[in-house]
Amino acid sequence: MSELPNSLEDAIAQSRVAVQAALADGCTRLQVEFLFPELKYMPVAEQFLPLFTEYGSRLKIFFADAGAAALARRNWADAPFQILDIGTGRAASLQTKIQPEDEIFLFIAPTSVEVPQLEKLCEEIGDRPVVFLNPRLEDSGVVGIGYAARQTRQRFTNTIESCYYLRPIDDQSALCRCYPGQWEVWLETNGEYQRIAELPTKPSGDELDLILLKGQPQTTTDATPQRKPSVFKSLQRFLKALSS
Repeated sequence: MSELPNSLEDAIAQSRVAVQAALADGCTRLQVEFLFPELKYMPVAEQFLPLFTEYGSRLKIFFADAGAAALARRNWADAPFQILDIGTGRAASLQTKIQPEDEIFLFIAPTSVEVPQLEKLCEEIGDRPVVFLNPRLEDSGVVGIGYAARQTRQRFTNTIESCYYLRPIDDQSALCRCYPGQWEVWLETNGEYQRIAELPTKPSGDELDLILLKGQPQTTTDATPQRKPSVFKSLQRFLKALSS
């Protein structure tokens, strides 16, 4: 990522480019995450959907529950693609949701509760591409009390490529990844954001704390100063607009 996005719209545009690059490289299970508090997924999904225009009716979209799917069908009444819910029924009912003519699948905001059903659906999907938009598959507050549940969730999430990730750590730092680039840590210094670290894998909380504490490049690549972005202020305005 050459620079942090200046707005949520810029971030979504970056994510579409990242997904296209990953699909071109043959990746089939992709994840896109915008980790901002109180961010509503429907407006984000609407801006993300142009990525799939060329697929038309060969795109199939899944929501976590029937209510969200019904709302989407109402809002996107003229869309050529089919909108379904993930469902919690038997395997046979899950199989009917996947058709041979479907080419690509978008799962919008699935949670850890749906992981068993997601795994079964992905078995039916096979090697066709799947994109997860703002999933919450590792929500230990909902699922994960038992060892078996944790193992199921981890086995499934390990098959997914984190294609785009953007999370403000606080109002002066951010963690991001834009495929095919590495994981990057950005820190504001003297009014400018600098990329202070590039890592091949997502840093743990302790690693992230250490990088920010040092506040200096963690690779041989020089830190790249960039114009201070307005992504945080822009997102605050965006979130206020959504809640008004």
